[in-house]
Amino acid sequence: MTGSEESPSFRLAYVPGVTPTKWVRIWNERLPDVPLTLVAVSAAQACGVLRDGDADAGFVRLPVDRADLSAIPLYTETTVVVVPKDHLVTAADEVSTEDLADEIVLHPLDDTLDWEQRPGRPANDRPATTADAVELVAAGVGVLVVPQSLARLHHRRDLTYRPVSDAPASRVALSWPQDETTDLVEDFIGIVRGRTVNSSRGRRPDPAPAQPKGKGGETGGARRKPAAGKTPGKTGGKPAGKSAGKPSGKSPRGASGGSGGARGAKRGKPRRRS
Repeated sequence: MTGSEESPSFRLAYVPGVTPTKWVRIWNERLPDVPLTLVAVSAAQACGVLRDGDADAGFVRLPVDRADLSAIPLYTETTVVVVPKDHLVTAADEVSTEDLADEIVLHPLDDTLDWEQRPGRPANDRPATTADAVELVAAGVGVLVVPQSLARLHHRRDLTYRPVSDAPASRVALSWPQDETTDLVEDFIGIVRGRTVNSSRGRRPDPAPAQPKGKGGETGGARRKPAAGKTPGKTGGKPAGKSAGKPSGKSPRGASGGSGGARGAKRGKPRRRS
């Protein structure tokens, strides 16, 4: 590497409510030599940050313009209504938009929900941010409908929330510029999708598999030839040539002919001399 070349690094943008901790930890384990920098952005700024090259990839809220940005949808959030702890809504486990018809429903300028028709009654002014709207809920001015992660992000002890069954949902996606799908972006996509470090889709292929061994621990599976002079399949037996012509029983004494006769003559009495 020459002195003019920059060291590799990866910049990851994320919008409020998204917690990238798990993916960052895996990145640091797999690519310890490539530092990852987190870039916190608002939901409205996220796509512009990617287009301007201020981040290599980012967690955004859909929709995004697919003309120049790629996006992989990751999950859909539950939508909840944030209310004071003593509010009537807390008596139910879940509410509908009709249950909020008489409520002042705050609509912050950074709202991420795609409403066709907002529930309840509008406030006189729109809060600048979700954080400002939460403060107004705590002051008893109205209620707020947001993705559940934002309700948790701005949690207060005097507030609580309940799911809204028929409210639009917010979807979170991983996005990056289409023309900048670099190797590092591919690495991060693999991490988010749960691929292993040796996945065939990644840049680190599986090592070559070891050659399988044959039976009996021999490579190639070739059968061992029998030793010379031995009959295959028989061990410890006598060669067939030695037993040929041997009588199974003992020969009678004095019998003549054959090997048995010779033995009998040897064992008999000596002949008298005349």
